[in-house]
Amino acid sequence: MGIEIRDIRKSFGDKEILKGISFKFETGCVSMIIGASGSGKSVTLKTMVGLLPPDSGSVLYENQDFYRADYASQREIRKSIGMLFQGGALFDSMNVERNIMFPLDMFTKWTLKEKLRRVDEVLERVNLTGSNKKFPSELSGGMKKRVGIARAIVLNPKYLFVDEPNSGLDPLTSTVVDKLIQEITVEYNMTTIIVSHDMNSVMNIGDKIMFVYQGKKDWEGSKKEILNPNNPRLEEFIFVSDLIRRDF
Repeated sequence: MGIEIRDIRKSFGDKEILKGISFKFETGCVSMIIGASGSGKSVTLKTMVGLLPPDSGSVLYENQDFYRADYASQREIRKSIGMLFQGGALFDSMNVERNIMFPLDMFTKWTLKEKLRRVDEVLERVNLTGSNKKFPSELSGGMKKRVGIARAIVLNPKYLFVDEPNSGLDPLTSTVVDKLIQEITVEYNMTTIIVSHDMNSVMNIGDKIMFVYQGKKDWEGSKKEILNPNNPRLEEFIFVSDLIRRDF
């Protein structure tokens, strides 16, 4: 059933950022939220994960309204969420092992042996076996993203939220990260939501796409349908994105 947002609205002071966005994010699919800077896509993501309560509207996890649920129910939903932040957001003072173990320390009562075994499992899944004792400063940008993915999936989440996964990565590494996200979405049967401005990612792994423009959902469809969107604002966004990619 996945996640559904209904008529989400959010303002900061007298500025309305989200103006009534509704969308269904399906299980087993990679859904992309795209749009220009300041369009509201990141605020949409933050309302969905509980970081920014909406002023009105609903965020439904398997038909359960997150913001109207009690504390215990909210905690259970949070345990089912994995997040990959822009840049990886690793703790510089912790090695890879401790970074990945952080959610296990927070949400489980597993023994150290059980935690270490799980860390080894997810490191193997992201092709970083043996990197346990390395620190973030010793890792490349792509490796940091893969450690971030390992941490995001360590609790076997139902839902994966990803913010600009390819920011700062070269095209080849971006493709590796995209493929990994797509593979684990299918393997874990997760509901995956990615905020991105990278049209290569959209075309490679986007099953469902929502284009946000000035705080509103301006278009939705598949990666096939986006080739002929019949939407001048989306067409301009795609054109500009392609120009930027070519420049670099």
